[in-house]
Amino acid sequence: MKPFFNCCLISFLIFSCGSSGQGETSEEFPVNSKYAKGKEIYDRTCVVCHMEDGKGLEETFPPLAESDYLLSNPSRALQQVLEGSSEKMIVNGIEYKGIMPAQDVTEEEAIEVVNYILNAWGNDGGEVDESDL
Repeated sequence: MKPFFNCCLISFLIFSCGSSGQGETSEEFPVNSKYAKGKEIYDRTCVVCHMEDGKGLEETFPPLAESDYLLSNPSRALQQVLEGSSEKMIVNGIEYKGIMPAQDVTEEEAIEVVNYILNAWGNDGGEVDESDL
């Protein structure tokens, strides 16, 4: 009985700690509704490096929130998601030399996630589509 109780307790703690209730809800951030599929892809493939708030990790993983590099060329972002990138980047005045591997997503998923990124965290980057591939 004790192993069963421990398993239930651990499960409860994991699931109850999974969300603080202070995350970005669809009601608070309409971008989460409009680009729900893109947010789902971001949470699955991008959040580990670029963080939940899109701010990345300075000098290691570039920010996507308010990123001059991203917003200056959304088509390039789409290409980088699909093909990866090893080029040096200057993002908001900070140099990044890391390698971004190609992501394991379809072209449709790449479009969805880039559109989410272009419009999340206060970004006003418009949208990309198949013509940008």
